[in-house]
Amino acid sequence: MFYNAVMSTREALRRDFSGMTERRLRAAEYFSAGQMTQAAIARELQVSRQSVSRWCQQWQQGGTSALEGAGRAGRKPRLTGQQQQRLAAAIARGARAHGFDSDRWTLDRVNALIEQFTGVHYHRGHVWKILRGMGWTLQRGR
Repeated sequence: MFYNAVMSTREALRRDFSGMTERRLRAAEYFSAGQMTQAAIARELQVSRQSVSRWCQQWQQGGTSALEGAGRAGRKPRLTGQQQQRLAAAIARGARAHGFDSDRWTLDRVNALIEQFTGVHYHRGHVWKILRGMGWTLQRGR
């Protein structure tokens, strides 16, 4: 059975696109002031020197606007937010409500539900990533 859980701090930081944009824009302020080395900026912002070097080059070519966020990273998800909400509600109703012989959720059962709702089929390992991304984790039976 799955239960909803809060994302770990590491996952939350990884997805903090506004925080990343804020760091790049602070770096732009330091670049324009011209009083700090790239290494000092990297230490101040707690990022790698390579990132600061790349940002400086972008800033020199396109100004501060070149450092604004580029949106989300990675491939666009195949399930929309609305579909994920619908999936979460369906899981919360229990597996029996969807014709399964017990209320135990398995990755294959969740995958069947996703396919039924959306027509999208995933590898079972990816189903687990989707569930984790939605804040669900596995509760092992006792």
